Amino acid sequence: MTPRLAPIPASLPDSVPFVGPETLERRRGAPFRARLGANENGFGPSPQAIAAMRAAAAEVWKYGDPTNHDLKQALARHCGCAAENIVVGEGIDGLLGLAVRLLVDAGDAVVTSGGGYPTFDFHVTGFGGQLLRVPYRDDMQDPAALVARAASAGARMVYLCNPDNPMGGWHPPEVIEAAVAALPADMLMILDEAYVEFAPALPRIDPADPRVLRMRTFSKAYGMAGARIGYAIGAPSLVAAFDRVRNHFGVNSVAQAGALAALGDPAHLDATRAQVAAARARIAEIAAANGLAALPSATNFVAVDCGGDGDFARRIVEGLAARGVFVRMPWVAPQNRCIRVSCGPDGELDAFAEALACALG
Repeated sequence: MTPRLAPIPASLPDSVPFVGPETLERRRGAPFRARLGANENGFGPSPQAIAAMRAAAAEVWKYGDPTNHDLKQALARHCGCAAENIVVGEGIDGLLGLAVRLLVDAGDAVVTSGGGYPTFDFHVTGFGGQLLRVPYRDDMQDPAALVARAASAGARMVYLCNPDNPMGGWHPPEVIEAAVAALPADMLMILDEAYVEFAPALPRIDPADPRVLRMRTFSKAYGMAGARIGYAIGAPSLVAAFDRVRNHFGVNSVAQAGALAALGDPAHLDATRAQVAAARARIAEIAAANGLAALPSATNFVAVDCGGDGDFARRIVEGLAARGVFVRMPWVAPQNRCIRVSCGPDGELDAFAEALACALG
């Protein structure tokens, strides 16, 4: 007899939010030529970060600093706030789970965008929250509609991703600032800024505002997805509450060292931004050459409108995979008419161009 599950997880279906490329490679019996589906930074981390992680590996017998002190101090300087406004965690995914655990009780309403980041939904349902979904508007999340729906439902939490995953769009600062201004006093906005380093401008939000928790990561622009390290900016009282539930040794010492070094190499970050911008333009050119249309992007990926429905886009994804190119697609209509292609080095985009023409043919 197996142990009895607690009531909430027992009521949930088996779920895997993302099927990893490694699983797909095992299924097809061969590695991918181009890994362009997970919004990883194929241009790689700072050489300084690699050196720091290599040095830290020699002392991996030690637990990492459970307070993340040095990294929090550096992040505070980087973000223009106090260290008390910073909580470090195992990527945004880990921090999302902790935030939901802190604030969402069974039956509480939580508002998000239909077709938005599924891992957030996974955490909400895992703690018994009730998800309310607002549709995208013109392939963009709708901040005003999200806040209005959350206010009318008396929601505990509202989730907004800007720049957006999976469509790549971006709302200018004044739109986000207006949404924050409309938040009720007892509601928390999770503002997912995983792609913030690629955004043209940032909203002005008081770090002490208890209604907003801004989440950021070293997985995208800094090229450290495998290290699993991210952080959130919020009011000191909320940040301090994370100590009640977080895994205090969850952020390993190698990741802390790499993140600290990455912050100290702004030149590499600037070079990455330039590489990503060039890759976005190249993906748009490849799409146009095949009769498809690239959506505007402020991220390190491009959503490509395939001009059909979700079934048509899925056949393209499968055709690309059969030719050794890994991409993904949005999972809710009408956004699922698109495929989503991560920016990457020229060789991988060459493989994508070749495979796309064949898949469409």
